[in-house]
Amino acid sequence: MSDKSDGDNHANQGNPNNDAYWESRGLDERPDDWEDLAEGDKGREDKDDE
Repeated sequence: MSDKSDGDNHANQGNPNNDAYWESRGLDERPDDWEDLAEGDKGREDKDDE
């Protein structure tokens, strides 16, 4: 992969609006209720920083 492809993939895996985000977390695709689930992930990430 090129540096650009690597960077794009990294960005996509951090974007809950992208299927790659959910695939990197073991799901086949973005779920229909992804916005609710992504909000829950944000809360969990914040606790990890403490």
